[in-house]
Amino acid sequence: MPELPEVETVRRSLEEKLKGKTLAGAEVYLDKIVRDSDPVSLNEKIKGKKVTGIERRGKYLVFHLTGGTSMVVHLRMTGQLLYCSQEQEIAKHTHVVFNFNDGHQLRFVDQRQFGKIHLVPVKELNSHPGLKSLGVEPLSKAFTREFFRRELRNRRTKIKPLLLDQTFVAGIGNIYADEALFRAMINPERVAATLTPRETSRLYMAIKEVLKEGIANKGTSVKDYVDGEGNKGNNQNNLRVYGRDGEPCVKCGKTLEKKSIGGRSSHYCPKCQKL
Repeated sequence: MPELPEVETVRRSLEEKLKGKTLAGAEVYLDKIVRDSDPVSLNEKIKGKKVTGIERRGKYLVFHLTGGTSMVVHLRMTGQLLYCSQEQEIAKHTHVVFNFNDGHQLRFVDQRQFGKIHLVPVKELNSHPGLKSLGVEPLSKAFTREFFRRELRNRRTKIKPLLLDQTFVAGIGNIYADEALFRAMINPERVAATLTPRETSRLYMAIKEVLKEGIANKGTSVKDYVDGEGNKGNNQNNLRVYGRDGEPCVKCGKTLEKKSIGGRSSHYCPKCQKL
């Protein structure tokens, strides 16, 4: 699933292309992708609207349109948003096509069909089910060292599942949680409240570092992720533990391991991240 750096990269690649463009309508080939609107009403509601900006909230993209309407998109596991010319061949698994007055299109492609598109009035954005429960943005000013330390103090859950909890911190997924825990030398099964102040500080800095690096490298392309122009990211070349189980640790040479924690796979070094 695209995580914060991937979604932010998609946002940046699309905003420079779409901001100021006027929508001519939409073609929906798979109705279940569009929530809260049927294909006919979606086309009517967006036709003639101009894109004023694109915002990211956690793993969600919010397209702001004129007339007080926003389009909320979640890519889920395999979703892609691709900016194309009308002449470009439509790829398999393309479920929604947004047409613009200048002849370009924004295509929603999703092999596993888990992605969702919602049309939401701007005044109702903060009450949208997916957005209202989001935790703090880890690259925002609100995510301070003091906030992180205070929140961990009373958390009796394991640190890895806690980092994946979108109501706690928004946007972190399996890849960047594993990478941050490795850099901070913290075992993914540690109970959050047992982290020392020094460990908490290391993890706080590691979270920021891996997310910023992910954005700088334009995302991690392990499977399906591409940016808004169809380009893969480069951050997969920067991973130290994720997807590298069975390989030697870059720090100590010990064989990296993988295990299921809270129903999600976790990659770690048993020597550098002792429990």
